[in-house]
Amino acid sequence: MKLYKKYTGGFTMKKQILTMVGLLAPFFAFAEEAKLDTGDTAWMITATAFVVLMTVGGLILFYGGMTRFKNIVNTIMMVLMAYAIAIVVWFLWGYSLAFTDGGSLNAIVGGLSKVLMHGVDYKTLSDVGKFPEWVFATFQSTFAAITIALAAGAVIERMKFSTWLIFVILWITFVYAPIAHVVWGGGFLFDAGALDFAGGTVVHINAGVTGLVLAILVGKRKDFRKTAILPSSVVLTSLGAGLLWFGWFGFNAGSAFGANEVAGVALLTTNLAAAAAVISWVLMEWITAKKPTLLGAASGAIAGLVAITPAAGFVDATGALIIGFVAGIVGWFGVYVLKKALGYDDSLDAFGVHGMAGIWGALATGFFALQPLAWDGSPLQNGDRMGQIIVQIESILFTIVFTAIMTVILFFISSAITRGARVDEETETIGLDEAVHGERGFNL
Repeated sequence: MKLYKKYTGGFTMKKQILTMVGLLAPFFAFAEEAKLDTGDTAWMITATAFVVLMTVGGLILFYGGMTRFKNIVNTIMMVLMAYAIAIVVWFLWGYSLAFTDGGSLNAIVGGLSKVLMHGVDYKTLSDVGKFPEWVFATFQSTFAAITIALAAGAVIERMKFSTWLIFVILWITFVYAPIAHVVWGGGFLFDAGALDFAGGTVVHINAGVTGLVLAILVGKRKDFRKTAILPSSVVLTSLGAGLLWFGWFGFNAGSAFGANEVAGVALLTTNLAAAAAVISWVLMEWITAKKPTLLGAASGAIAGLVAITPAAGFVDATGALIIGFVAGIVGWFGVYVLKKALGYDDSLDAFGVHGMAGIWGALATGFFALQPLAWDGSPLQNGDRMGQIIVQIESILFTIVFTAIMTVILFFISSAITRGARVDEETETIGLDEAVHGERGFNL
């Protein structure tokens, strides 16, 4: 009673009652059932549609334009079928493996309690926002789909279509779902406070490393570095880059899980980083080759978007500008220096752009993330900048090692089922469009 009087002072009884009610109000509010926010729901549905457009619109054009005319149909089919298969696998079991409790295995993978959305009513609200869990699951399905579709760019023009389809099923199950769980779904990196706002590690490092491993295992195209391999249309590629840039606002701003101020942060940082990377990539071309190219500008935009993805909701404009500008240089290095030095044939530079820029972005997040924007529980919120950087390095290394090992295993399983992963030499010479699909991208 003495302590009570000490802190209430000369309050009247009426004031004391009002004060107690005010103190207890948050507990009563907490006890109330969460209600759907129509604004947040509308934004998340819109953001999901943006990400769909990124894959079945932007990525198809971006990759298709970079491919030789005799393989453009096959390239588009690899992306489109990867998207379709990934969506189905996600709702069959992938979502459950990524975003449920895995019991004794929870540090690495979730469980099977939500297979085919079992037990999730259409009115059930998501744990991360005031919108339906069905919307959250659909939003996340597009991330799984675009990740494996990105990896396709490393092996186009020589990988069997049948092998690719089997690999997609296995990869979503045994690589993407566990990585998503580890970083976002309650796994050990999530608990450690790893920051990945919209998919630097889960999407881009994952896709880049997968592409690199597949490119090495499938082998080089038979005319790689023997004849000029020219894109069918840099105009299509630039249009695809524009659609990817547009869709990326849903990818990043949608990862704020609501129509809120953090979505606004992600909107600004995404746009700024992409623009900065376009400038730096073109400058690198201009300095080294004396010719600034449209393909380089388009690639720079993607590198900037990749690099800002893990940091989008955590950094300010200055951080975004630095991350984007460096990303253009890092991406250019991955495409023109690293690939040449190591000699691998990554057809559309999945690793050079997504892998390299993704690694830079994940690391840069630790350096530039601001405390007020960091998620609850991250080491950065405790003022431990170096601790956050170490956690970011751990997330990068784990993703690289896990993805590389699992991709090798799944490749050989897929290859065994289809009796080899590579098309025969005649098919490669003719082009996969006519030999595999019986179509041409251009009937001119």
